Amino acid sequence: QVQPTESGGGAVQPGESLRLSCVMSERTFSKYAMGWFRQPPGRDREFIAGISWNSGHTWSPPSVKDRFWVTRDNVKAELYLEMNDLKPEDTAVYYCSAVRWNDGIFGEPFGVWGRGTQVIVTP
Repeated sequence: QVQPTESGGGAVQPGESLRLSCVMSERTFSKYAMGWFRQPPGRDREFIAGISWNSGHTWSPPSVKDRFWVTRDNVKAELYLEMNDLKPEDTAVYYCSAVRWNDGIFGEPFGVWGRGTQVIVTP
């Protein structure tokens, strides 16, 4: 499987915004539900946003809901994460991955990881 390539991270102050991008293989991208994950320093990787193959269904946990928005462009084979009102606890390396999708529920990632993109939120 082709590794995704994440970009768009950086160092910002609390309250600012960032837009992350993820590029994957055009041949397979539109077939899969996709997800954004993040791994804060010293902690496990966590699932923070999912989007179905046709963008008809999205999900985010309460910690980022109403601040983070996931979208995709199947023609460009790109996945995006719009992050607003960033907080210090959003500091992490952010990754994207195809995820399992069954009966409207996002499942486990397929586990092909890129290098991620670092987001640092500090005053």
